[in-house]
Amino acid sequence: MDGALDAPETGTRPEPEHRPGRLRRLAGAARADWRRTALAAASGLALTAAFPPYDLWPLSVAAVAALALLTHGRTARQAAWTGFAFAFPFLVWLLQWLHVVGWDAVIGLSVIEAAFFVPLGAGLALTSRLRCWPLWGACLWVAEELVRDRVPFGGFPWGRLAFANAGSPFTPLAALGGAPLITFGVALCGGLLAAAVLAGWHSRGRGGRAVTALGAAVLALAVGVCGYAVPVPTNADGQLKVAVVQGNVAQPGMHFLGRPMMILNNHVNATLQLARDVRAGRAPKPDLVIWPENSSDLDPFSYPQAYGAITQAVRTIGVPVLVGALVDGPDADHVQNEGILWDPATGPGASYTKQHPVPFGEYVPFRKELTKVIHRLDEIPRDFYPGRHTGVMTMGGARLGDVICFEVAYDGIVRDTVNAGARALVVQTNNATYGRTGQPEQQLAMYRLRAVEHGRAVVAAATSGISALVEPDGTVKQQSKEFTREVLNVNLPLRDGTTVADRIGAVPEWTLAMVGVLSCAAAIWLGRRGRTEDKGK
Repeated sequence: MDGALDAPETGTRPEPEHRPGRLRRLAGAARADWRRTALAAASGLALTAAFPPYDLWPLSVAAVAALALLTHGRTARQAAWTGFAFAFPFLVWLLQWLHVVGWDAVIGLSVIEAAFFVPLGAGLALTSRLRCWPLWGACLWVAEELVRDRVPFGGFPWGRLAFANAGSPFTPLAALGGAPLITFGVALCGGLLAAAVLAGWHSRGRGGRAVTALGAAVLALAVGVCGYAVPVPTNADGQLKVAVVQGNVAQPGMHFLGRPMMILNNHVNATLQLARDVRAGRAPKPDLVIWPENSSDLDPFSYPQAYGAITQAVRTIGVPVLVGALVDGPDADHVQNEGILWDPATGPGASYTKQHPVPFGEYVPFRKELTKVIHRLDEIPRDFYPGRHTGVMTMGGARLGDVICFEVAYDGIVRDTVNAGARALVVQTNNATYGRTGQPEQQLAMYRLRAVEHGRAVVAAATSGISALVEPDGTVKQQSKEFTREVLNVNLPLRDGTTVADRIGAVPEWTLAMVGVLSCAAAIWLGRRGRTEDKGK
């Protein structure tokens, strides 16, 4: 196709040769084009509304289309600012749940994450000069997320386009290429919509342009519904009776822990009540009980009262219990965030240590230097020590894979867990700090996407909610309310087969990202060649 998929008709503005400083140049671009900046900010806010708890997923496509239109035909410098103006309000609203830590944390993290959209904006402008530019733009979205998911300090994947589409027509694409393929599909659909708008705007009654606009719109629709053609494996090879215990906490916010033993006693008492219900026939006897992350607020190996309380609950229910606890070690300067499988006969056994501690939440990079200027970091007295293996353990007679809290946002950790033999996924989480902020709903969307991506049921246990069972097709079968004591009795489907996404891993992500980078290089080379030819005339 030509027209809207070709280079723009109007020439790009020449870049000024002398301007003092990169930041001053960006600020100048903002002042010169405040309307475009305002539209970019509004489009970023629209993208936030595509995510939970709002779940208006079509806005993810519309927001991508808007950014493509706002950067089309611009200079790389102008579009770089547009990318930042788009991303900053998007992230501030999306990450507002961090305000319980402090609004400075919200703003600071949003600025850092929005910086990744600066090269994205520039890249979208560069590739808009090429034929088939919506395709290259979609690849650039994948490249932006690839980098942001990994750096700095292991990355922060919140706000990926895929996480706004855990229940949309794009969702089945996860079974083929994981979350990156969903991002690619959403971005390609948005780019094609932008191409249709541009072609329609420039048609002015010309038949060729009108046909191009229609063709781009039809392609956008085809991309939007192609997920329906992807088979999502859901047939179970067995099932496990699981009781998910949500013991609840004293209060939401930073100081949810209350007094020592309070949270542990909540989970112990809920489990003892479950045992009474089982004996009375009011509840089925489970094969496994799952407690959430931090369900023991004391290290059971250092505090005999905690060890004894857990042992009492486990022996009373008579089946293994997966306990979440912070455990001292491996040295005096560290603790470990663990899921410990507690057997009614033999006590604590197999365990999983969280592999990806959260920077500035569970460990402090550059602790010696930063604590001198950010005294709030002293509230993290010891760094969490990262685990070195997946969380696959035999629980209740089945091999299940434990993933702790934010780890569910990272593609590699979940994929490695499934490929290590997990027949279903367990997520132990503690969202009490961010209760009633929308963060638990955002994390629930990640469970849904992972279920489809790996063809595995996901059972999540949270201290204060949201605990849930998600079927392999992404359907939320059961879920708890926030800040209630509740026990979910679920039949957990078990599967042995793997999806295409499991087998090919990160290959689609890296391939699409490299195509995006090479398209930028091609645009730069063609632009320089064109200027050289113009000088030679």
